[in-house]
Amino acid sequence: MTENSLFRLFTRPLSLEHMDKKVILVVEDDPRVGESLRLLFKKKGYSTLLASNGKEGLHLFRQEMVDLMITDVVMPKMGGLELLEAVKGLRPETEVIVISAQGTIEKAVQAMKLGAFDFIEKPINPRVISLLAERALEKQTLILQNRDLRSQLADKFHFKNIVGRSEKMVKIFELIRHIASYDSSVLIIGESGTGKELIANAIHYNSPRAAMPFIKVSCASLSEGIIESELFGHEKGSFTGAIASRKGRFEMAHQGTLFLDEVEDIPLSTQIKLLRVLQEAEFERVGGNKTIKVNIRIIAASNRDLQEAVRASTFREDLYYRLNVVNIKLPSLRERKEDIPFLIQFLIEKFNKRYKMKAKGVSQRAMNLLMDYGWSGNVRELENTIESALVINTPEVLDLQHLPQEIRDFKEEQEVIPFKIGTPLEDMEREMLLQTLKATKGNKQKAAKLLGINVRTIHRKIEEMQGEPSP
Repeated sequence: MTENSLFRLFTRPLSLEHMDKKVILVVEDDPRVGESLRLLFKKKGYSTLLASNGKEGLHLFRQEMVDLMITDVVMPKMGGLELLEAVKGLRPETEVIVISAQGTIEKAVQAMKLGAFDFIEKPINPRVISLLAERALEKQTLILQNRDLRSQLADKFHFKNIVGRSEKMVKIFELIRHIASYDSSVLIIGESGTGKELIANAIHYNSPRAAMPFIKVSCASLSEGIIESELFGHEKGSFTGAIASRKGRFEMAHQGTLFLDEVEDIPLSTQIKLLRVLQEAEFERVGGNKTIKVNIRIIAASNRDLQEAVRASTFREDLYYRLNVVNIKLPSLRERKEDIPFLIQFLIEKFNKRYKMKAKGVSQRAMNLLMDYGWSGNVRELENTIESALVINTPEVLDLQHLPQEIRDFKEEQEVIPFKIGTPLEDMEREMLLQTLKATKGNKQKAAKLLGINVRTIHRKIEEMQGEPSP
C-alpha cells in the first residue's frame, strides 16, 4: 500500500440520489482473483460488476454509474493505467484503486499522478482491500455531499465562496436564509479570518436590498479624527483640508447595507452619533446643520466579545443592544475541523483557475497535519498557506515538504503538560500559557498558533496575570 492517498478534485459530480447502494467495478484478467473480489464486495452489500480486461471494463463503466473501480495494471487489450486515465477523463469523481503483481515505485507514482486513490500489490489481503474501498467511498460521499450542499447554497443564497458542511456552518446558512429578508441589524462575532465579511455579503445579496449598494467601513483603520467624516461626510471648510463637501458612507449606502467591520474600535464620542442613526435614521454631516435622512440596514462585525467591552465601558450598552438584534457567532476553524478538507479542495480549485495550475490534491500525511494544526488565523491563514504552497512549489500533489516550516514543526513543538485532578481551570490555563511561551522563547505569535488562539488573547491573558497579586 502506498503511503499517500490523494484528495482529488472533482469537476462532474455523480448524483447524490445514486449514493444509497455503491457500485464497484472490478477489472481483473485473472478469473480467480476477479471472482473472489466480486464475491467479497457483494457480501458486504455493494453492487458489483466484473470485467476481464480494460476494454471490457471501459465498456461497463460507460454503461453503469460506477462509484469505485478496482483494476489490475497488466491486462490484455487495454492496461490498467490506460483504463484509469480514460475513467478519470469521463468521470473524475469515480475513485480508483490499482492492484498489481508487478508493483514498482514507478507504476505506483504514475497511478497516483493519474488520480488513483491508492495502489496495492498482490497477493491481496481481503481486510486491506475492504478497508481501502470503504475509505475511498467514504471520501467520495463526503465530497459529493459537500458539493451538493455548496451547489444548493449557491443557487439559493449565492454562497459560492462560503464552504462548510459542518453542523455549525449549516445552521449559520439557515439563519442567514431566514433573516436576510428582514431589515434588522445584525452583529457578527468571530475571530479574525473566520469570514465575517463573506457572511455580511451573503446577507446583503440575499436581501431585498441586493441591487443597492453594499458599503464597507473598516473601523480599525480610521483614526478618531477622521472616522466621523468618513461615516457622516463633511461640508466644505468644516476642517483643515476640507476643500469640498463630501458624502459619507451612510449616504453612500442609502437604500442598501452598511457593513461596520471591527465596530469595537469606534470611539465613544462617535458611538452616540451612530446610535442616533440606528434610532432615528438621520444625521448631519461634519460642519453641517442640514439633517439627512437615510434608509439603510446596518451589519456590524467584531472579533471581540462586545459584552466584555460594555463591561469595560469602552462600548455603549445601548448601542450594543441596537446592533445585536440578530447575533451570528462564527466558529473558528479549530471548531469545525471537519470542513478543512472541503476548504482545501475549494482553495485548490480556486488557485488552479487563477494561476492556470493543475494541482490534483493533497497527500494524506499533509492533510493529517493540516487537520491537526491550530489555525489561529482561521480560514484566511489556511488560504494563505495553500496559495503560498501552490505558487512557490507548483506541485501536482501538495505534500509535507511544500508546507511552511512552522506548520511542519507543529507536532514536534507539542508537549504534554500534566495536571492533577481537581486543579482549578484558571490555574491550568495559566500554566499552559506560561509553558507555551517558554517553549516558544517568548514568541507570542508562535504561542498563539500552538494554542489555537489569537495574539490579542495572549496579550490580554498576560495583562491579567500581571495584575494578579503575588501568591
